[in-house]
Amino acid sequence: MAFGINREELSQWKAAVNRGEIAYLTHYWFDPRFPNFNTVTKVGCSDMQRLSEWCIANDLPPKYIHNRNPFPHFDLIGPKQKEILQQEQLWSQLKRFGMMK
Repeated sequence: MAFGINREELSQWKAAVNRGEIAYLTHYWFDPRFPNFNTVTKVGCSDMQRLSEWCIANDLPPKYIHNRNPFPHFDLIGPKQKEILQQEQLWSQLKRFGMMK
């Protein structure tokens, strides 16, 4: 379940994904399978080849892409989430969700 984002942010992410861009959307999240993590970043792109290449370039296994039409995405959690948000200079997402430590 997602928390901490608004409809406009979600709409902007969906539009970018539909355009074939690599788009990042971080939100609060609860999943009992991952009790130590409270945020997730969805890295989406409607171009599956591009999203697979993004995964490989970031040492992530493309087999974990959620191929859900119309918004395929890879879920980032934990240290790799913070690393990639820093790499992409998404400072507002890092700050907003308490990952600037």
